[in-house]
Amino acid sequence: MSSLQSRVLVAVIGVPVLVWVVLWAPSFVMLFALCLLAGIGGEELQQCVGGVNHNRLKNMSFTCAFITVACYYYRPHLVPALFVLAVLIFFGYAIFKAGEVKFSQIMAGLFGSIAIGYSFSAFLRMEAAGIHRAYLLLPFILSFACDTFAYFAGCAFGKHKLAPKVSPKKTIEGSIGGMAGNVVCGLIFAFVMDRWFGGSIGYGAMALLALLCSIVAQVGDLSFSLIKREFGIKDYGHLFLEHGGVLDRFDSVLFVTPVIEIILNLVK
Repeated sequence: MSSLQSRVLVAVIGVPVLVWVVLWAPSFVMLFALCLLAGIGGEELQQCVGGVNHNRLKNMSFTCAFITVACYYYRPHLVPALFVLAVLIFFGYAIFKAGEVKFSQIMAGLFGSIAIGYSFSAFLRMEAAGIHRAYLLLPFILSFACDTFAYFAGCAFGKHKLAPKVSPKKTIEGSIGGMAGNVVCGLIFAFVMDRWFGGSIGYGAMALLALLCSIVAQVGDLSFSLIKREFGIKDYGHLFLEHGGVLDRFDSVLFVTPVIEIILNLVK
């Protein structure tokens, strides 16, 4: 199977599944999907920084990120205690192994547990706050649209490198194209919500939100590229075939989702 074929296959299967889970699936299905994505993301990050030979570290990273999302759903008041427990677990394990575990591996475990788990659980918090489930598609739309438009704009017009030491193929022209594409997709989403679902975000506000999220999405993309470059890997995983792993596919989403959560709660 060629690279293009595998990408098309993932898109054809993945997009309908994603839309179904977000819009129509029972809440426990979305909960399990988010827990699983967070857990795999935590494990991928641990493997990236050198925990590939430490199965216990990978399992701990998976479990802590998985439980963080579940805790936000079932017992949100216990999340601070869970974070403290995660710190004690990872540092305690490092002390027990007496020098075998590096500081980067401890931080990967904690970042996977706290940051990745927190970000994926934002979807659950938005639903619990009474935000229309259609708005839960926004983090994906305003992340994937930016990435797609930036890619094609970069291919067509790219001349000036955006961050050559982090991601050599990204260009300033592509970045601008991603911003413009995001605004267009955001306005289309606002129109659909206003026309058929009683949307509460005006077109001007949506354009500003889309523009902000395009910047945040690109920061997220470059941030996870920075980590990959530091540790010398091409992809975090192969769960989505040529699309890579969870952190390759959802790097921008992890940054955009909490931003959208904050803004939607402010304008709700």
